[in-house]
Amino acid sequence: MAHSDLTLVPSGHLKPLDVISGFQVRPGFFLSPGTTVIPGGVNFTIQSHGAVSCELLLFHREAEEPFAVLKFPDTYRIGFVYSMIVFGLDIEEFEYAYRLDGPYEPEKGLCFDKTRILLDPYAKAVTGQSRWGCKNDLKHGYRARVVKNNFDWGDHKQPMIPMSDTIIYELHVRGFTKDTSSGVSHPGTFAGLMEKIPYLLDLGITTIELMPVFEFDEMRDCRLLDENQLLDYWGYNPVSFFAPNTSYASASEYNREGNELKQLIRECHANGLEVIFDVVFNHTAEGDERGPYISFKGFDNQIYYMLTPDGHYYNFSGCGNTLNCNHPVVQNLILDCLRYWVTEYRVDGFRFDLASILGRNEDGSPMSQPPLLQSLAFDSVLGRVKLIAEAWDAGGLYQVGSFPSWNRWAEWNGKYRDDMRRFLKGDSFMLHAAAQRIMGSPDLYPPEGRGSNASVNFLTCHDGFCLNDLYSYNAKHNEGNGWGNTDGTDENYSWNCGVEGETDDPSVLSLRLRMMKNAFTVLLCSRGTPMFLSGDEFGDTRYGNNNPYCQDNLVSWLDWSLLQKHQELHSFVQYMIAFRKRHPAIRMDLPSDRFSFPPMSVHGIHPWEPLSGQDSHILCVLFSGFDKGQEIQDTVYMAINSGWEPATLVLPDLPFEWGWHIAVNTGDSERTIFPDDQMPLVNHSVLLGERSVILFIVKRKSA
Repeated sequence: MAHSDLTLVPSGHLKPLDVISGFQVRPGFFLSPGTTVIPGGVNFTIQSHGAVSCELLLFHREAEEPFAVLKFPDTYRIGFVYSMIVFGLDIEEFEYAYRLDGPYEPEKGLCFDKTRILLDPYAKAVTGQSRWGCKNDLKHGYRARVVKNNFDWGDHKQPMIPMSDTIIYELHVRGFTKDTSSGVSHPGTFAGLMEKIPYLLDLGITTIELMPVFEFDEMRDCRLLDENQLLDYWGYNPVSFFAPNTSYASASEYNREGNELKQLIRECHANGLEVIFDVVFNHTAEGDERGPYISFKGFDNQIYYMLTPDGHYYNFSGCGNTLNCNHPVVQNLILDCLRYWVTEYRVDGFRFDLASILGRNEDGSPMSQPPLLQSLAFDSVLGRVKLIAEAWDAGGLYQVGSFPSWNRWAEWNGKYRDDMRRFLKGDSFMLHAAAQRIMGSPDLYPPEGRGSNASVNFLTCHDGFCLNDLYSYNAKHNEGNGWGNTDGTDENYSWNCGVEGETDDPSVLSLRLRMMKNAFTVLLCSRGTPMFLSGDEFGDTRYGNNNPYCQDNLVSWLDWSLLQKHQELHSFVQYMIAFRKRHPAIRMDLPSDRFSFPPMSVHGIHPWEPLSGQDSHILCVLFSGFDKGQEIQDTVYMAINSGWEPATLVLPDLPFEWGWHIAVNTGDSERTIFPDDQMPLVNHSVLLGERSVILFIVKRKSA
């Protein structure tokens, strides 16, 4: 027997190789799900609790029919795991998928069908829809590619920015640079985003949060409305959790395992920027009973999805199905997935879409100690990455302030968004709620618990009005989505400043600009981690659409020409980001205040007095402490007047040699921001204009 016909088995003895469909094979690595490249072969490992047999299908690239079908022998199965090494394969020349046989009893959740060709749940790269906006025309749907983990990270080092110092910038990879106004060489791709790193650095943000980059199907529910093609543009319908979206690469990446995404992350890290992924583990693109078989339905439908007692799909996601996250098999898959992104892509954190679903039991009921969330909180590989929950779901479970956290999870603070939107536009009875939100929401995140680092503060995100539209529209205008303007939330807490939509009225435009400056000032001077939507810094618009999930066009693409048109707003945001970085008293409690001020306190029109009546619109917050790092006293006083009448503001007393200086005054029609050496000195009081914010800092009068 030739040596090439032998293989070393774990016991150390040589055993003849088996031959299946003309390929030499042997039992594989049962503890390594997915595929692993080894010298001379490829290991294939999958698991299914309900299947009775499994076939591996090998396809030539883009071929309809497999060129080989390899059925796993019974001896290649341990427990519910099938594993086989196939020798003599060139990973550049084939794609693979599976077929599983088993019982078909939908009323019990069993949906095995031996005719279905299934994508590997652990696929690291997916084929079938590599060109954006082109339907997957393969009869057999998605297939996987085998990849090598051989990217050279060099002397790579991750930024590891504390939450208190983090400023998050949410963006859509395609929409960020797709418009020709972006001026990049590779619009709408990872490479295009990489070209914008200098812009991000100049803006001053620390962290980019990418909307879904997992492989997804933008052609799901594709439709034509008034000659406008509507796609599933946002990407919240994952096809494969382990694979980067192929159509976000600027060039074909066959078997190169997301190198372009890795290059983007490496370049971001080299420039001190973090990269957070928006991940979707609440549902998949397979939908409900009417949806396609892609992967999980055919592997173990009754395990991967939450099912009713009669085998139908619970729909806490609003997308047809709900992932059964707290089943041990699904827990392991999610943990393996996140560990993979952290170790192979060096991702800095994750924002979990509809994260309350991750805490539901298999019957849909909320759990007090969800094992998945606990496992993620204490996992060693994930120990230093950011974990951020969207602490609600489409089934009505709202957990802002009560999300199971083990002092590890942060949350999108939806109450900050809603309360501050209402306060800033002048609603009555919002004074005390606004004070709580600016101070880091201690009513939700007590200092003795998670504290303000748990609060991700935002006024805008991908879902809802962008900042320009927040002050340009009283109501949503989603007619272009094709649902009769019934989609998207009606609770926008917006104000059009007197005219609905676009206008040339200079007084309205001036007021809108001031409102946007107010919003950025308060957001960046609130305790907690600020986040804002890309394009808000230069007044990008979505023309009143507050749910542009299907708009792959100018509605969603950033219009970079507005950067020049709204340079004043952009410069203001740059200034405010730098201001936040210069003043640690805003971000955290500092010790040893030389003025005997508390680290953080709330004031009204007069200092140290209780807040005025609930219908008041004037709120002041004082941040103060001694910064040992810079050896300076750091004191910031933010005065907000969200009402429509000016008022005389009285400032806290200071020792004689110290004075209050204005750093920002959004109500000043001539100049709103002041360099350090040009800040006006204020005596005991100052006029606080209507609908304006003033920032004061303390400096020596002689400085």
